[in-house]
Amino acid sequence: MAARDVEFDWRDVPLHYIPGEPFASHFWNVMHLIVPLGEQMMAGCVAEALPYISDERLREEAVGFIGQESMHANSHGGYHARLAEQGIDVEPIVRHVEHMLRVVFGDHGLTGRAKREWLHERVAFYAGLEHYTAIIGQWFLDADALEAAGMHPVMLDLLRWHGAEEVEHRNVLFDIFQHLDGGYLRRTRTVVTGSVGLLATTFTVVDLLYRQDPEYRWWKPWPVEAARAIRRGLIPSPGFFLTELPPYLRPGFHPSSMGSLDKALHYLAISPAARAAQH
Repeated sequence: MAARDVEFDWRDVPLHYIPGEPFASHFWNVMHLIVPLGEQMMAGCVAEALPYISDERLREEAVGFIGQESMHANSHGGYHARLAEQGIDVEPIVRHVEHMLRVVFGDHGLTGRAKREWLHERVAFYAGLEHYTAIIGQWFLDADALEAAGMHPVMLDLLRWHGAEEVEHRNVLFDIFQHLDGGYLRRTRTVVTGSVGLLATTFTVVDLLYRQDPEYRWWKPWPVEAARAIRRGLIPSPGFFLTELPPYLRPGFHPSSMGSLDKALHYLAISPAARAAQH
């Protein structure tokens, strides 16, 4: 597992890159705004944990994970300029997300045992979020409706490439947590907290994006547009966050039981961006 040095050309990607679906387009724009800093902080947390990982194979996987997450952050962050060109002021949203993440998940200047315990807490929280990113990654690989609806191929490739890599490294953070701590109560508490936070953040940010769109005044309220996008299979339903939680709460759960690694690796072999990176 290694980082792929991909690049995406956003020059021809329209604001509504799913034709006629402004809400669905802005729903996936949320990833471009929260992924860069979120995955940088996640990679930094894993880097902080490296000295405590005694299993050599897991340590190698952790290094690969850091590289892939850093590339995800760069790739999504590169779309910010294109959004700005099309009239979306992303900076206030990005600053708010950054403030929130740093206040909640910053180092806080802890030392000694408290520092180690806080590291375990953050690893557990990020492992829970990775459960969702892997599930959403598989959703992208299976979502034929996106292509059928005419999603711009560059954006579709970004989302599927990212999703495939999330499936590829779906077990790494979970295994790191099990290696460092493994506490069941900590695992369940952090994933429940993360689920609520992820759902609230997603719909708060998508509302801000939706209202900034230059054509906003012509649309129906976004809950109506969201329901239509869900029916068309262009975004998952809010219940998706809840139905995927119980498997993670099972005491014997392991991420290797979810998703299709073969399908993920197949897409990574045919992804235009990943193939270009090989050359």
